[in-house]
Amino acid sequence: MTDYTKLIDAETWAFIEKTNSYYPPDTIDYTIEQQRGVYNRMCREFFAGYPEGVSAETTTIATPDHSIPIRIYRQADAEPQALVLYFHGGGFILGGLDSHDDVCAELCGRTGYEVVSVDYRLAPEHRHPAAFDDAMAAFGWAASRYQVPILLVGDSAGGNLAAAVAHTTRAHPRRAVGQLLIYPGLGGDQSKGSYVTHAEAPMLTMRDLIFYKNVRTGGEGRMVDPTIAPMLDRDFSKLPPTVVITAECDPLSSDGEAYRDRILAAGGKAFWREEAGLVHGYLRARHTVTRARESFSRIVEAVWRLGRSEWPH
Repeated sequence: MTDYTKLIDAETWAFIEKTNSYYPPDTIDYTIEQQRGVYNRMCREFFAGYPEGVSAETTTIATPDHSIPIRIYRQADAEPQALVLYFHGGGFILGGLDSHDDVCAELCGRTGYEVVSVDYRLAPEHRHPAAFDDAMAAFGWAASRYQVPILLVGDSAGGNLAAAVAHTTRAHPRRAVGQLLIYPGLGGDQSKGSYVTHAEAPMLTMRDLIFYKNVRTGGEGRMVDPTIAPMLDRDFSKLPPTVVITAECDPLSSDGEAYRDRILAAGGKAFWREEAGLVHGYLRARHTVTRARESFSRIVEAVWRLGRSEWPH
């Protein structure tokens, strides 16, 4: 068993304990409706507000059979040089425009880029490929509406969606100029690496991951599909420049390393950084935990540089 008392510092433990006070480790045993209520309340408790000068407009993207809610963040008196298409985390069953509202506002405020947060459909009401289809629709909408470079950014489940869109749209005339994935689940080998050493990590366990996958797919063993698990794609060439940021104390961390290696082997540009002592979901700790604050600054800088077609590392 991994000794987290040595890996995780006091600030991060305080964040974990505060999170657990709103969102207990056994929350996956609740009903989906209860889980969403608990998660939304937790997100409200961590809400940090908007930076000065950032405003948001909530609207929708029309598709043939439904509308996708989005929230567009803009910085006053700024001509955005790039567009960030943001996909939120939440295991494909939780979250929405409000859960990552302040994160998106801060990305906008600190990069000057326009940010579009996508409220994709959630399971179990809408199983795979509903979320992926909505992410693709959002990309198509952005590509037809904006002339500036498009960046794909997401955390956790949203990182999975961002990568799936990057793989699917790599031949598109407006393909993304970069993707930044924050502690994503990409469908790596669960028999080794962090899946084993951090199977019982604070904030996210293997039991959680299995639960989320089963809800997303309806329990079907569809992990041969790269739109579910981008690591299963047979072709890693011609992907946009990729930055993956993971947390050390997270079963998903090895996916970042493996994904980077596959892209590099195919001749692409990719960088992976594992943030020491941090846990899944640490974006919410960016104002209270030094390590998380420093990591978020690295994320912001990488997004800014990717949007300018500069390689961050």
